[in-house]
Amino acid sequence: MGTRPRLLAISDLHVSSQENWQFVVQARPTTDEDWLLLAGDVSERAEDIELVLRTLSQRFAKVVWVPGHHELWTVDDDSLRLRGEARYRHLVEMCRSVGVVTPEDPYPVWQGPGGPLVVVPLFLLYDYTFRPEGTATKAQALQRAYDAGVVCTDEFRLFPDPYPDRESWCRARVAETERRLTALDPALSTVLVSHWPLLREPTRVLWYRELALWCGTELTADWHRRFRAAAVVYGHLHIPRTTFHDGVRFEEVSVGYPREWRRRGHPQGALRDVLPARTLAPGAPLL
Repeated sequence: MGTRPRLLAISDLHVSSQENWQFVVQARPTTDEDWLLLAGDVSERAEDIELVLRTLSQRFAKVVWVPGHHELWTVDDDSLRLRGEARYRHLVEMCRSVGVVTPEDPYPVWQGPGGPLVVVPLFLLYDYTFRPEGTATKAQALQRAYDAGVVCTDEFRLFPDPYPDRESWCRARVAETERRLTALDPALSTVLVSHWPLLREPTRVLWYRELALWCGTELTADWHRRFRAAAVVYGHLHIPRTTFHDGVRFEEVSVGYPREWRRRGHPQGALRDVLPARTLAPGAPLL
């Protein structure tokens, strides 16, 4: 194995697509101290989620998981019939049973290259504030999405119980997470790990702009600055790339569906190095 511990990340494994199991098989540490950040959308089936997390937790020194929207779906071919908050809490307990860190656990401190810093798994959802231009309300934005035929499956499978709607659940998550982040030692930097992007800018490259509605909340747009992020890790968009916002490195680390990764490949590798950070040559593309 190598000599320097690595903080690695991946998301959107979507192992319900059989071809994507190869990324689980191939996900291996290079040192005994490597950590893996798993930024959501492992699968919509609880059995698959547990198998993947159990497998990876046996390989890496620490695995940190945040849910994506697929984990929160309630679907017909899943034996777990729980909805909303109850489903999320069940998955948290399952993660704990296999030694995986969740957003409900104490935030671990990375002591490897770039450390010490706090690794913060975030579960925040979205509140329909990433609206298309010319729409002032959620209702107007949703109507435009329906008119365009671009509607996220969350509208039919992601239930917010016991909250009245998904945006209420999102705001509750943001408030509780903000409280915990504010209580962190201000001398320590962070790595913020979320399934959904923390600010709107990464969504501006989407082919279907209406999908941004289901991609985050304006409430977190300054968190990378407020909470001293050395890096922000996210997925969801299926557009793996490195970007910088206010001087902070953002890593979109998704695998995506076979039709997507077969077309573009993974020039940086399916497992992304978060720390130590890759050295980019002057003028090198960030994709």
